[in-house]
Amino acid sequence: MSGNTITSTVAEATRTAPGAASRRTSLALSGAVRELDLKRGEFELAVQLGYVRTVPGETGVRRVTRAELDRVRGEEDFPDSLRKRVQVMGTRDGAALMGVSPARFTRFARLGLIVPVKWYVNRYQAVVWLYLAEELRQFATGEANAPLLAGRTPQGVRDQLDGGLDLRPRNWRGRHLGFRLRETDDLWAKAAVVASHLDPAQVEETVRDPYERAELYRLRPTQAVPGSPDSPAARIAARITTADDDDEIGWLRADLAQAVVEARRYRPAPGAPSEQPAGPPGGVSTRQEPPMRADPTSSRGMFGWLCRGSS
Repeated sequence: MSGNTITSTVAEATRTAPGAASRRTSLALSGAVRELDLKRGEFELAVQLGYVRTVPGETGVRRVTRAELDRVRGEEDFPDSLRKRVQVMGTRDGAALMGVSPARFTRFARLGLIVPVKWYVNRYQAVVWLYLAEELRQFATGEANAPLLAGRTPQGVRDQLDGGLDLRPRNWRGRHLGFRLRETDDLWAKAAVVASHLDPAQVEETVRDPYERAELYRLRPTQAVPGSPDSPAARIAARITTADDDDEIGWLRADLAQAVVEARRYRPAPGAPSEQPAGPPGGVSTRQEPPMRADPTSSRGMFGWLCRGSS
């Protein structure tokens, strides 16, 4: 066999090797960040919000196709328009954008009227919630919200706030759950996302098979928090990421039971027998994201207040 023939054969094998076409037509996420001229945090949020679509790579790691990069770069006013859509603000800047005091802004967030998209623990071990600037602008310019921006908070709502009502963690969990579910096509990974917002004891009560629980824990996404697992920041993260009220816990457990049933049909967990019981009895939800509660009293109370004006 001649040298030219060998070279040609190797080249042909390279062209037809599994994943070679994927590498030619897509980029790793780090490369996509550079191509789109975004900061890493901006890119991650753009992916979570669906502004930049990803596809699974040959090893399961998400990638961005070159066609998708061309689509995003071809949008009007790129990259400024994309950066504007993923801009986040804390309480002080958000309040200034909406033309209200930081205290009023915080009340909106605790009532669930505005929903955080990210959070972090600062050096003082305080949670800093971040919100999409685009959503704050929409809230501030909504005609129905005018009474909220200037009027007095009704006494009943003030009493609930004084009693500790704070829907920020729950609403962040609901939003984050949706983000995570869209990041994977693997049914066991989807079930692990749901399980990640439940206490381990609740997971054990819901998923009886130890092999299935092991698979959920193996695929369980983690929240990046600096410091050791027993650090104050880690404990704060655990409180935020874990459901803590009965209706949310019940909702997540029902979804987890259903997700495991669907994943089991897709493939058994490693080590588990192929035939498994259908899971704990009771109703099962097919929804993927817990509802974000904007009303602490009833389904129409806060929005009725918007229509009536304030006292």
